Amino acid sequence: MRRKARTVVMLALAIVACLQPVRAERGPSTQEERDKALALIDTLERDPLGKDANAARQWLTLWLIEVPDISVTVCTSMLGPLAESKKSYTGEIVVQQMYSLAAFIIRNPDKRNDEAAVQQAGVEGALRTYESILQSKPKAHQPFLDELLRKRDAGELATYAAAELKACK
Repeated sequence: MRRKARTVVMLALAIVACLQPVRAERGPSTQEERDKALALIDTLERDPLGKDANAARQWLTLWLIEVPDISVTVCTSMLGPLAESKKSYTGEIVVQQMYSLAAFIIRNPDKRNDEAAVQQAGVEGALRTYESILQSKPKAHQPFLDELLRKRDAGELATYAAAELKACK
């Protein structure tokens, strides 16, 4: 399962990066689509292992590929060694970062160019997903994510995200 989740995440990121020309074939996202995306993203943060989670991820990934008006850039260093981790549920957490970036952009269109705020929102969404996983799978702790939770709770996440953003450029 771990390898499958990791493969799905990497495939999703590759598809988003490689299929940008598909976006030109359709118009911008509709309000109905954005509402659906936000509902799915919020549900995935609360219940990332739910029975409909994979279908939600599939819809969100394809939608992000298709829509020309919502574009996300995932800074994988924000989640440190997680993208290379073989621990359970890593895929769900990493891909949630991408969806949470999109949610921030949808909810805050005036801040879409504030890359530090966008990336911080991605990390926060990934952390909410991690916390949800821990509720049902308490042995799924990952030290790096536990440290990010500590930083978030101490009010240090914005500083962390700004510093990590430099590594992405």
